[in-house]
Amino acid sequence: MKDILEEIVADKRKEVRAALTKKRSMKEALRKSRSGIIAEFKRKSPSKGWIHAGAEPLEVIPRYAEEGAAALSILTDETYFGGSPEYIVEVRKEVNTPILRKDFIVHPYQVYEAKVIGADAILLIAADLATAEYEVLLSLAHSLGLEVLLEVHDLKELDYLKVAIPDMLGVNNRHLGTFHTDVQVSFGIAALMLEKLDNLRKAGMKEEDLPVLVSESGISNPETVKALRQVGFRGFLIGECFMKEENPGLALKNFIQALEK
Repeated sequence: MKDILEEIVADKRKEVRAALTKKRSMKEALRKSRSGIIAEFKRKSPSKGWIHAGAEPLEVIPRYAEEGAAALSILTDETYFGGSPEYIVEVRKEVNTPILRKDFIVHPYQVYEAKVIGADAILLIAADLATAEYEVLLSLAHSLGLEVLLEVHDLKELDYLKVAIPDMLGVNNRHLGTFHTDVQVSFGIAALMLEKLDNLRKAGMKEEDLPVLVSESGISNPETVKALRQVGFRGFLIGECFMKEENPGLALKNFIQALEK
């Protein structure tokens, strides 16, 4: 006689495996994109207050996708950035572009939540996390089929690569203590980042498994993106440059057109 419970459980295991393996890859999107732009939805910041208080996720984010963003970054912190996890829920069914949940992730609950709300990747900030915490959160994210963007700000934080390898390695040009922003931070650290990647190659890591380099914050000029590409970056997280405009999607379109000239 057929065991119905065994049949149900077997089917559930298949469903779970399918859910964990069916994903949009932000890493691959950045590799394949001509622009590499990660367009961010950010309504305010701690240093500048409201940037675009009336911006609606369903008006801005799908337009970002239509105009060629390689990936989407959505702030989910409410207190300091005017965001919400619900923003990802709202737009997930409207776009197929990879979504990064950008937040200060310090607990496994937030990783599970990112999966439930429909994110494809999460941000882990070296300055927020001890190396042991980073390792746990990255491992959990990968077990759930989420990719990880590790954010560093200085040379010392590159030591996190000794603990676990993220899918993307980002440099925040903004110091999170002072919120001072300087794109030269990316240029200053690029050579050592490439050296770290080369060491991973020599250790036997396949090219497709190496992290994609991302420059974050303070980018407002297509010429800056071109220069960052020359030193190894393939992703460019840009938010305020677009969000301060009345029509952020149009601002992205114009930026990409200028980039392609």
